[in-house]
Amino acid sequence: MQIQKPRGTYDLLPGEIELWQAFEKNVRRHFHVAHYTEIRTPIFEHTELFVRGVGETTDIVEKEMYNFVDRGNRSLTLRPEGTAGVVRAYVENKRYGKVDLDKLYYLGPMFRYERPQGGRTRQFYQYGCEVLGSNAPELDAEVVQLSYRILADFGLQHLQVELNSVGCSVCRPLHRDEMLALVLPRQEEFCSDCQRRMEKNPLRMFDCKHENCQRLLTELQVPSIAERLCAECAEHFATVQEHLTAMSVPYQLNGKLVRGLDYYTRTAWEVTTEGSSTLAGGGRYNGLIKELGGPDIPGIGFAGGMERVIQLAVEQQVYVPVSDSIDVYVAVADASASLPATELVAALRAEGIATERDFNGKSLKSQLKTADRLHAQWVLLLGEQEVAKGVVGMKSLASGEQMDVPADKVVATIINSLKKERASQ
Repeated sequence: MQIQKPRGTYDLLPGEIELWQAFEKNVRRHFHVAHYTEIRTPIFEHTELFVRGVGETTDIVEKEMYNFVDRGNRSLTLRPEGTAGVVRAYVENKRYGKVDLDKLYYLGPMFRYERPQGGRTRQFYQYGCEVLGSNAPELDAEVVQLSYRILADFGLQHLQVELNSVGCSVCRPLHRDEMLALVLPRQEEFCSDCQRRMEKNPLRMFDCKHENCQRLLTELQVPSIAERLCAECAEHFATVQEHLTAMSVPYQLNGKLVRGLDYYTRTAWEVTTEGSSTLAGGGRYNGLIKELGGPDIPGIGFAGGMERVIQLAVEQQVYVPVSDSIDVYVAVADASASLPATELVAALRAEGIATERDFNGKSLKSQLKTADRLHAQWVLLLGEQEVAKGVVGMKSLASGEQMDVPADKVVATIINSLKKERASQ
């Protein structure tokens, strides 16, 4: 019986992977120019990390984590998101004593058990960043701008930033009390998830996807947290907006945006596009590092799902120049030239020249067809005659020009020819 891939996973095949690689290159370039460095954390962590770091009331912890018990009877979890692992690494390695401001980014697979659908899979890829060590609103604006610019510069259209502040330990409790006073008398009318959230984190009721719950919140005139910010949070939020405007980031305020994670404080945002779900989102989390055993250091970050980006890029017909060509094809006319061809291919590749050869004993005519299909710029011909003379036949597929070059000069000749061709482009 044929074994198939697990539900909610997929294969990335040649012809598809190139678009992913182009986006990954775009992500790395943006983080590099903004002076972020890469971090790689384990794909599985202790389950407690996500319970404490993501939040007990989140859908991720309650419904979506891949948990397993190892042979040492330890509960482990395939990482469902990136922030908790990065913060754990920051605390465990005491990076807070080594750098004033740690600007970190990551790319890699995450895992959540949810219903597979368009742009949503059980193994999915995220890119994101965490900046640890500053509470400056200017930093919030930088990270928001970065989350937007990565997508805009990839060519995606109609992008919009949805922006909110979810307050702090001063204004959140007051808002919580006011909110509970309004919703508790009608508790039974809300969904079971919202009833649990009333006990642990009522603010996340604004994140509920049930239309009835949203209707009830409107009917009861429950104020958004943005309407109840303390003076310090309000000032912080106003400064974030000023700097986003200065950077020409298109944003709109959304008082109901609270994101799906418990650890957010103050700035929270999502990057969306017309007719699409969220492409990226993030927020500030000033209490998370302390919650995970570190000092009381502020942090902020965002993450984006690569599947949705790629899907939208295809829908919007984003043009990404992807080169599938090679520089040189070494054509072998007969078996006597096989060893010299191997030496020549190795010498060319050692110089960074993209080179291919035949391994299936094809005829010379078929090899030339293959070279044409691979868009090779040059074909190097090796046969019994060339080996005996100590030369290599060199043919340009573009012009048809052909000449014999001494075998010990052919690599240098190819290098010079490619330099001239690239300089003229």
